[in-house]
Amino acid sequence: MRPTLWPAAAFAALALTALPVRAEDALPKLGPDAVPLTADHAYLAAAPAPDYWAFAPFVKPQFTSSACGVASVTAAVNGLAGLPALAEETVMSQPEMLDLIGSDAWAAISAEGGDGVKFAQLVDFATQAMTARGIAGRVETFHPAEAGAEPTPEMGAKLREILAANEASADDVALIYFNQGVVTGDWDGPHVSLIGAYDAGADRVLILEVDQDWYIPYWTPVDVALAAMLKPTSAEHGVLEGETGGIVRLIR
Repeated sequence: MRPTLWPAAAFAALALTALPVRAEDALPKLGPDAVPLTADHAYLAAAPAPDYWAFAPFVKPQFTSSACGVASVTAAVNGLAGLPALAEETVMSQPEMLDLIGSDAWAAISAEGGDGVKFAQLVDFATQAMTARGIAGRVETFHPAEAGAEPTPEMGAKLREILAANEASADDVALIYFNQGVVTGDWDGPHVSLIGAYDAGADRVLILEVDQDWYIPYWTPVDVALAAMLKPTSAEHGVLEGETGGIVRLIR
């Protein structure tokens, strides 16, 4: 749910590019808690990683700066449904998913400049999307802030249990609602993407980013992912202020 530049701001930004950037002011693309998949893909070469191979091909860039929720749900449902069987059938797009659900509220929050999605709304939309696509199953959630604002060993144990179960097969997919900046070291705001793999040996998760103007898939430690779920959204994000994250798991 990162804001985009409007034309006037874009021209200002273009002008600023003419200014030299001091070496001490330059920030790396990813902070120390995010390792891009291009730099480390050993797990995918050694493990079955069923979720990665089932869902990564369906992860597309969010079609607006506020559409991380619909982008993630669309990728998840497309992956559960699989590649269409007939040549004339397209892979469902994010606008087509919105049309299929027919929710004015979801269209509004996902539009450019929209408010973005709350955790409960993400759960509701995932449920509606599965039903609309005719996928029999259920949606389960892990919303750790309901148990307290600070990470606890019990939260960590529960999260790892969910990740291990999710990694076992491609019959389910996990969406992560988290503060993106806690992981990337950059923008401070709420975000949704898919979990592509869980490397239990290294205790890390692979985030399949829908925010593809800025990122590619990256690994982050489980404890960092948990901290990112627990950080409340700041007041600058309006109606999302105070929102915390978790896991939304779609199970076929």
